[in-house]
Amino acid sequence: MNETLFSQIQRLFERTYAQVGINLEDCLIDRARCAQLSILAGKSARELSELARTFLRQAGDQLYVGIYYSRWLIEQLEQHDPRAGLGDRNIRSLIMFVEEINHALQAALQFKCGSREIASEDFARNLELQAQVDTYLVLLLFVAFFRKTQRVSRTDRRWLRFHLFVRQSPEAFGDKNLRGRYLETNQLAVSYTHYL
Repeated sequence: MNETLFSQIQRLFERTYAQVGINLEDCLIDRARCAQLSILAGKSARELSELARTFLRQAGDQLYVGIYYSRWLIEQLEQHDPRAGLGDRNIRSLIMFVEEINHALQAALQFKCGSREIASEDFARNLELQAQVDTYLVLLLFVAFFRKTQRVSRTDRRWLRFHLFVRQSPEAFGDKNLRGRYLETNQLAVSYTHYL
């Protein structure tokens, strides 16, 4: 049986951090459930991408996770599988795909370690910052894999940073809180990844 891209990325993150104890693919939700959870998430959630989202809910000592990917995003990754090569046709889709897996995994790990403030802005900012840095590292691994014996070049790094950081436009958010969250995490991620 062939491993899915999802399971390979989850396993990579678990080898890096810790095992989360569940198969996050079991947390995938469909478009109808995404629409329901988006309504429950409130007005500002309408500004977030409709291509990929992670939903978190706490009930007692349980954390419930829902991961949504649009049909379009999945089709892009199927047509231009990043395991066969990374380029302009698939990098944006891969970024969204990896970030949502990272959000779910990091939230689950934080919850396992006792962090229960999943609705706090600090929790959301920490998840976003972690996802941006980790996604950069995953993208570097993809580039290094295809470079084989060559080192990852400065041009490769600039290309990755452009797609991951420069193309974002946090100032486009109407919600002040979301705008601040994405401006701050983007700036910090740019700074942190400069040294990697």
